[in-house]
Amino acid sequence: MEPIRKLERSVKGRAVLITGAGSGMGRATAHLFAQEGAAVAVTDVNRTGIETVVAEIRAAGGNAHGWHLDVFDTSEVRRVVADVAEHFGRLDIIVNNAGFGAFRPLDDERFDATWERALAGLLTAHQVLIRAALPFLRKSDAARIVNIASTEGLGATPGNAPYVVAKTGVIGLTRALAVDLGPEGITVNCICPGPIRTALTESIPEEHKQIFARRRTALRRYGYPEEVAHITFSLCLPAASYITGAVIPVDGGLTIRNA
Repeated sequence: MEPIRKLERSVKGRAVLITGAGSGMGRATAHLFAQEGAAVAVTDVNRTGIETVVAEIRAAGGNAHGWHLDVFDTSEVRRVVADVAEHFGRLDIIVNNAGFGAFRPLDDERFDATWERALAGLLTAHQVLIRAALPFLRKSDAARIVNIASTEGLGATPGNAPYVVAKTGVIGLTRALAVDLGPEGITVNCICPGPIRTALTESIPEEHKQIFARRRTALRRYGYPEEVAHITFSLCLPAASYITGAVIPVDGGLTIRNA
């Protein structure tokens, strides 16, 4: 009988780049990686958010540095990725978390503009970041890529076509790149958050949140950013070496509940 293999469950000393890390799920993910000893690149389009999160992490004894990053700007994405790798001397993990709402009914005159923005910022930006990071990820002994999609990529809400299509594309991108990069030992996985307490849902009245959660989720509540962050983190452990192309709902049971 073969001996039990001891797989590494630490990210200490590894470098992770997280987009949209200035708030919500990105912020929670940045904190968690830092708590576990990783060097964290906090990137966001919101400079105040970057400064706040970096200060929080450093105050807690973690290693973090901030970069302004507009995921719509391909040149800036490439520059920031190179800067992060140079600053930390390595780049092991990419978390494609940056996002925004793109709700737009079909008959709205702004539909085309919303469609183009959603595909550019929520889908194309993912592959741009990944491709920019590949030269550095290929030097890592446990390279990990996690894309944050949505349960809207597993179903659809009326009037939300641009967002639904973009997030469905993220799932397809994840699967395709998992196949492409698998021979190199680079894993690519996808998380589909459901109703989470973030800036995107902040404007929904608490009463409506509770009604929706009771009607739609098995756990009868909204989730918290930290609950998504922990699944992201688990996929990035060196020990998570045989999971790739996975699409994992973190949705309180929304996608499995019929009634």
